[in-house]
Amino acid sequence: MKKVVKPACRPRVALLVESSRAYGRGILSGVAKFVREHDAWSIFFQDLNLCDETPEWLRSWHGEGIISRLENRDVVSVIQRLKLPAVYLLHVNPAAKLPGVLTDNVAVSRLCFEHLRERGFRNFAFCGFNGADYSDERRDGFVSMVAEAGLPCHVYIADQPLARGDTAQFEGLGLKDGGLVANWIKTLARPIGVMACNDMRGQQVLDACRATGVAVPEEIAVIGVDNDEVLCSLSEPPLSSVVPDTERIGYEAAALLARMMSGEKVPPGEIFVPPGSIITRRSTDVLAIDDRQIAAATRFIRERACEGIDVSDVLRAVPMSRSTLDRKFIKILGRSLKDEILRVRLGRVKQLLAETDFPLSLISEKVGLEHMEHLSRMFKEREGITPSEFRGQHLIRNGASRHH
Repeated sequence: MKKVVKPACRPRVALLVESSRAYGRGILSGVAKFVREHDAWSIFFQDLNLCDETPEWLRSWHGEGIISRLENRDVVSVIQRLKLPAVYLLHVNPAAKLPGVLTDNVAVSRLCFEHLRERGFRNFAFCGFNGADYSDERRDGFVSMVAEAGLPCHVYIADQPLARGDTAQFEGLGLKDGGLVANWIKTLARPIGVMACNDMRGQQVLDACRATGVAVPEEIAVIGVDNDEVLCSLSEPPLSSVVPDTERIGYEAAALLARMMSGEKVPPGEIFVPPGSIITRRSTDVLAIDDRQIAAATRFIRERACEGIDVSDVLRAVPMSRSTLDRKFIKILGRSLKDEILRVRLGRVKQLLAETDFPLSLISEKVGLEHMEHLSRMFKEREGITPSEFRGQHLIRNGASRHH
């Protein structure tokens, strides 16, 4: 008699992740890719908002695992009572000793600061939703980096901050104080680079600039976080934004949960995923340099660095002695003329490594270098890793498609 093999039961996994934000949708996409590649899960998904109450069905749910980004006071205790493997995508009480996967907010702030600093700004400001943990982390990181550079940073503080609340309450209160944000903008020294804690706040800052007659990006450049393409495009001017690696967060969370459901003991603690890149739009498309010759030289480098130019080409475009130009570059931008050419060129190299499958020989050609060996050596000296190692670090582990 032929033996009948019963199909294995699919693990039942509940996803408590909001689909109302670009961040949550990216996480869901990452989970979906992991499931397609590795495990057949039965997904229990309800369309939730970030701060909704715990769904009633969860309290008596029979499943094998949970991924949660739901922010309310009892969802963690409900999940713990179920005694199921769970991965969290928001900060939870450290005493609970639970595993989590989150965006590295310090790295987010660093990207924003470097982006604005590269544009020549020497005045900085941060506008967030005071009290929201992600906003406070980004604020503290940004303020710290500006301080380390010996530069001033102004922080928007609400007149009546909430003593306690959830993210939706902090954001809701903040979105009502547009007039206060506009008054704050009037007090800022200009030109100035402003980091907003996310794209919602960034759009509000841009609205306040328009209401007060402040030119963006000439007087105030604004960068947000999350790269919500709808919000960024609806902003006027379109908002530059940091792209968090939400697909990788979702993928890593799913991989972690799969290990836990298989019986592996996973140590508690949070895994921090660095952001991907910055999408530059008109809100930061500016060079905040008063010295016209330095501004012209910097613009020439950014437009032509990947055409194989060297210092002599810059000196022909902006007639000045090399020693004088170098001295001014170091004083204003903190780096030499040669270093600026190399910085722009390497920035393009990193973009091509992260976003395409181009071989190194083609990348060398596209950034104006004849020999890929020279590019490899230069990259290793500056970045501390080889181009192939850099590419490996930026490959989304969920097998995301690469484009040419």
